[in-house]
Amino acid sequence: MSGDAQRRRTGRRYSAFVGIAFLVLIGVATLNTIRTQSAGTLGTGDDERGMALPEFAVPDARTGPLDRDANVFQDDCSTSENPCPAEARRDPACEIQARGAIRVCDLFDRPLVISFWFTGGADCLPTQDIVDRVSSRYRGRVNFLSIDIRDDPADVRRIVEERGWRIPVGYDRDGAVSDLYLVGGCPTVAFAYPGGILDFAKVGTDQLSEPQLTADVERLLRHSERRAHEER
Repeated sequence: MSGDAQRRRTGRRYSAFVGIAFLVLIGVATLNTIRTQSAGTLGTGDDERGMALPEFAVPDARTGPLDRDANVFQDDCSTSENPCPAEARRDPACEIQARGAIRVCDLFDRPLVISFWFTGGADCLPTQDIVDRVSSRYRGRVNFLSIDIRDDPADVRRIVEERGWRIPVGYDRDGAVSDLYLVGGCPTVAFAYPGGILDFAKVGTDQLSEPQLTADVERLLRHSERRAHEER
């Protein structure tokens, strides 16, 4: 199977047990140069379009237990054995029931904008302010999610409260989610069709001014409508 086909067939994506037991699957490289087994960095190439977004669950930065890691389990079994041994079974991300968790698949019912950010060595907070302001104009039409990568949990919660953001904010304590998404810079914003299929992504403050972000959200809406029409 080709690499493109394999990415598009990412089915049972990633599971978690949030709140009680967030478990780590993947270790993360340095903050600014996160990589996975796939080549490239999100937002730097056209070949990523059409990729199924990996599913994940993260602690809610407002209400969740911020001493837990995001989970990135792809399926419901930790081994390749078939049938799966009872001791190797685990819950897929979209099937967990845990308070204080954000499941990305719950946002796949509409076009989705995911913004990744961190504070170390970068000034991404103004862009997050923009994302929050823009999100208020598309409430009920587009879902938005902000993900902090590896900052101090107390700082994350303080930043969210002080800046008055209203969009959901998740906490990626160990960087496992940003590793899955090939995030290599701050800010990085992914734009996805309903169903969690990537349309395009942008990296850097020079590409994410308020007028540019607004235009990109409108572009995502147009693309989503066209895609829905073509699939009828």
